Amino acid sequence: MKRPRIITDLPGPKAKEFLRRDSKYISPSYTRAYPAVIEKGSGVWVTDVDGNEFLDFSSGIAVLATGHCHPEIVKVIKEQAEKLLHMSGTDFYYPYQIDLAEKLAEIAPGGKNKRVFFGNSGAEAIECAMKLARYQTRRPRYIAFTGAFHGRTFGALSLTSSKAGQRRFFGPLLPDVTHVPYAYCYRCPFNLSYPSCNLECVKYIEEVVFKKVAPPEEVSAIFVEPIQGEGGYVVPPDGFLPALRKLCNDYDIILVDDEVQTGMGRTGKMFAIEHFNTKADMYCIAKGIASGLPLGVCVANSSLMDWPPGAHASTFGGNPVSCVSALKTIELLENGLIDNAARLGEIALKRLNEWKERYDFIGDVRGKGLMLGIEFVSDKKTKTPVKDKRDGVVYEAFKQGLLILGAGETAIRLIPPLVINEEELQTGLDILEEAVKKVFRV
Repeated sequence: MKRPRIITDLPGPKAKEFLRRDSKYISPSYTRAYPAVIEKGSGVWVTDVDGNEFLDFSSGIAVLATGHCHPEIVKVIKEQAEKLLHMSGTDFYYPYQIDLAEKLAEIAPGGKNKRVFFGNSGAEAIECAMKLARYQTRRPRYIAFTGAFHGRTFGALSLTSSKAGQRRFFGPLLPDVTHVPYAYCYRCPFNLSYPSCNLECVKYIEEVVFKKVAPPEEVSAIFVEPIQGEGGYVVPPDGFLPALRKLCNDYDIILVDDEVQTGMGRTGKMFAIEHFNTKADMYCIAKGIASGLPLGVCVANSSLMDWPPGAHASTFGGNPVSCVSALKTIELLENGLIDNAARLGEIALKRLNEWKERYDFIGDVRGKGLMLGIEFVSDKKTKTPVKDKRDGVVYEAFKQGLLILGAGETAIRLIPPLVINEEELQTGLDILEEAVKKVFRV
C-alpha cells in the first residue's frame, strides 16, 4: 500500500528558498494554508521541490477531475499545441470550440437547445450570466445566498458572501444584489427543521424579500450553488432547488446554477443539480472542465443567449488547447470517472458517518460523490465553531503527507481527483483520522 513519503522537515530547504522569493515578488493576497511548493504530480500524488510525496485530496481546488497529468489529457494537449495555440475565438472560428459547445449543450440538463459562451474562469462565467440576465430581462436586481462564493471580480464578488475578508474595502459593489439565507439545515437561520420547516428559506424570498426589499418584477436572476462550496460544502435538502425553480417560474426570473465547483462529475453526476431532479436556465462551469487548463463556460437556453455581436466577448475564451482538453476530460468522465466518484463517495461518506457517531467534535458530515465536508464543533450540543482546531487539522494532515483544504468557518473539504482508487481513498482517510485525533487529543 503506497503512502505519502516525507523525507525532510516541512517546508524543506528548497521550499524555504522558494517561499522567501515568493514573499518578495508574489501578491500576498493569495490564501495558502501550508507551505507546499509542488513541482510535479501524477494521478492523486504530488511531489514537492524537496522530493516529499503527498496524497492530494484538494485537486487544485476541485480542478483536476482526471488527476494530475492524466496521460490522455497530456497527449491531446501536446498534439494541439503543435497545431494551433491561439487565434481568438472572438474574431475567428475554431472547430474544437464548436465541438465542445455542442457537447456541453448535450450534457447540460434541460435539453440540447442551448448556446455556449467561453471565458477563462468561473468568475468570467458568472459575469457572463449576470450580463446576459440583465440584457434579456432589462431588470437590474439579483438575488444570491449567504455563504455563496461566485468569484472575486466586481460583479461576481457582489454575489459572493462566504467571507467578509473577500469583500472588505472593495465597496461599493453592485448595489442591487440581495442576499438571502441558504438551506443550511445544520445551522438553520430560522431555527427550524426540515421537512417541517416547509422550506422557510424559499418562502422568505417570496414573503419578505419580494414584498419589502426587491420587487420581483425588478429581479433578473437568482444565482445558486446546488451544493455550497466555500460556504462549507453545504448540501441543501431535496426540496430546496425544485422550490427555487418554481419560484423563478412564478415570477419569470432566470435561475442560474453555479456548477463551477460542483460540476464535471465531482458529485457522482455530471452536474450536481441532477441530484435534485430539476434544471436551471443558465449553467456556469469552470474548474474541472479542462483538467487544469483555464476555461470558463456559461451555458444558456438558446432563447436567452440571443444577443448581438459585440455585446460580450473574450480574447482568450475557448482557447483551442483548453477546448481539446475539455473534450477529452468529458470523455473520461463519461467512461467511468463519474461512476467512480459515486461509488467511492458512498464508501467515504459511510466511514465519515462512523466518525460522526464516534467523535463529539464532529458535528456534521455531508456531501455527494467525491465532494465531502466535515464540520468540526466544540461539541454536538452547542455546535460552537472551532476554526483554530479545523486549521490545525489541515496543517497536521499536511505534515503527515495529505493535502486538504478548509471550507466555511469550521469545515474541511475532501475533493480528491476522480481517478482515485479505494486503496488511496482509505489511505487518505486513515491519515486524516490520525490528524484529527492528534489535534483534538483523542
